Amino acid sequence: MNGQNRTDIKPGLTVEIVLKTDQRSGFLTRGVVQDILTNSSSHPHGIKVRLETGEVGRVQNIIS
Repeated sequence: MNGQNRTDIKPGLTVEIVLKTDQRSGFLTRGVVQDILTNSSSHPHGIKVRLETGEVGRVQNIIS
């Protein structure tokens, strides 16, 4: 699943995000969602979330 729809993402899910500093390289960071920061129902670059580690980025993949 991709991370473009807000309804697919819930706190506690394990996801892969791209951090702002890693957008050029595409390096993905894996973690557990703490907060959903995007208010709109979808976003073409991924829903912005805060991980439990405090890192903020856009969801690229949802790990089942």
